[in-house]
Amino acid sequence: MIGFLRKHFAVLIVISVFVWSCVAIVVYRRTEAPEGAIVLRIGHWQLEASVREALDELADEYRRTVNPNVYIVQDAIPEMVYAQWLTTQLMGGTAPDILEIGMLPGHLLVQYYNRYFVPITEYVDRPNPHNVGTPLEGMPLRSTFKDGMRNAYIEDVQQFMNVPLSQFGVRIFYNRDLLRELTGREVAPTDYAEFLDVCDEIKQHKHAEGQPYVPIAGSKYHLPMWESMMFDPLTYGVSFVADFNRDGFVNKSELYVAFKTGRVSFQHPAIAARYQMLREVTSNFQLGYTGLGRDEAVFLFAQERAVFISTGTWDARSLEQQAEGLFEVGVMDFPMPTADDPSYGPVIEGPIYERPMGGFPFAITRTSDHPEVALDFLLFLASHKYNEKLNQIIGWIPAVRETEVDPLLKAFEPHLEGVYGCLDLFLGGETWVRWLQLYSKFQINQISYDDMAAEFEPFYVKHGLKDYMELQKDWRRGMHRNELFLAGIRASALMADESDRRSKWLEYLALTTARQVTPEIGYKAEVKLVMGERALPEYGPYEYSPAVIDEVRRHLAVSEASSPEGTSHGR
Repeated sequence: MIGFLRKHFAVLIVISVFVWSCVAIVVYRRTEAPEGAIVLRIGHWQLEASVREALDELADEYRRTVNPNVYIVQDAIPEMVYAQWLTTQLMGGTAPDILEIGMLPGHLLVQYYNRYFVPITEYVDRPNPHNVGTPLEGMPLRSTFKDGMRNAYIEDVQQFMNVPLSQFGVRIFYNRDLLRELTGREVAPTDYAEFLDVCDEIKQHKHAEGQPYVPIAGSKYHLPMWESMMFDPLTYGVSFVADFNRDGFVNKSELYVAFKTGRVSFQHPAIAARYQMLREVTSNFQLGYTGLGRDEAVFLFAQERAVFISTGTWDARSLEQQAEGLFEVGVMDFPMPTADDPSYGPVIEGPIYERPMGGFPFAITRTSDHPEVALDFLLFLASHKYNEKLNQIIGWIPAVRETEVDPLLKAFEPHLEGVYGCLDLFLGGETWVRWLQLYSKFQINQISYDDMAAEFEPFYVKHGLKDYMELQKDWRRGMHRNELFLAGIRASALMADESDRRSKWLEYLALTTARQVTPEIGYKAEVKLVMGERALPEYGPYEYSPAVIDEVRRHLAVSEASSPEGTSHGR
């Protein structure tokens, strides 16, 4: 016996710890809810106390007013390990009933949506039952959201898959007192060139420890905010030659087609400008920012060692609390180049467009024992009254329409007119891994822009074909679910009474066209271009040949010459 114990001691210890963990979890769960109750687990990475307090309070409200037999248990997981935890839970069949969606690459999320989560498409055109007696009573669920649940619709799956509970925006926070002390300015700069000058001026000053002040507190967490709000909009000009389906956007498939056919390269002025601006702005971050996380940057700002920091509404209240009694926090928009800027004027097409972004999204797992109750709880959180209450407690912007917003967050109202980025290189697979490797080297000045482009572009064009075809497979996987959805719409049209029949059939035709016919035509045309089965047009969808431009100018000149005196025509 002693010999057996010595031989298998390590294994026995591991088994004992595992059994103890299982028993501890079961006992913990039972203490949180009475015997026979419906227990819903909800997993998320929001460790701010206000988020957990808000969910607990709304869970109590749900139990008091809707279903006294439902108990909500939170699994709050640190964001650094959330992706691994979520993957393990889903693959092991032990995932919570409701999960916050995120922290994973887009192509993985598409696969996870297909395998592990319950679509909610059939519910988005029905009224939210918890909106009775509110201004949103009787409205279809998706119409009650500020963004129409656009982010909840996953195009590659062809389904609505989650319910967003908050709306987010990103701005630059700055230390008003420190800006005034170091530069003499009362107002933050709005022009890009002026912003760079201010950053240079800040670096000339040293704090009490003898180290220079840092203009911008940055990290690998904060860099994507600068990218999406400042750098990416410079690439809007790519749409002039790469928006093959003319829908106003350049998706990852269209961008690959543009590179594959030679229509676009890294020498495109708009793309080169994007990476030039990245280099200029990040030179004002603290050294080693690519290896730092969110907390290090926030700490630098809170210690009054940095003047600017970019972050979103989710951090607004915490930054205000950390600065209380020490300095005044200001909020500014991202500075953009002017039309006469020598470097960026030729490529900038306008201010940034901010698509209202529904965030804090939750989806229902297929392993849930009570998916109907889980959906009802999410609808409760997304109702007019309780979505407002949830976000008031947290200090975020409600996702639902006609709700009150904290005064501090007024500066985050989205810009609804402008341009957006058109450089989505995320095909997945080998190309994405290679891009991350090279882009990381570029960020820390190990390689130049030309070297990065020379190494990545041929690899992207050659190996991206496999990743591109995988995207087409994802599209095909979603089509059969679309047919099921459309069958339900068709059935309702067939059974509709005479007064409603026409509108139902119009709805069916519109959805069939938008979901099945038009995308299929677009994808087929793309594939033909990629495979060389169709000739590439000489000019892009929004480009005009010199002959056409000359003809337009001639018509304008004739029209202007023949118009009554004093009348002018816009060019």
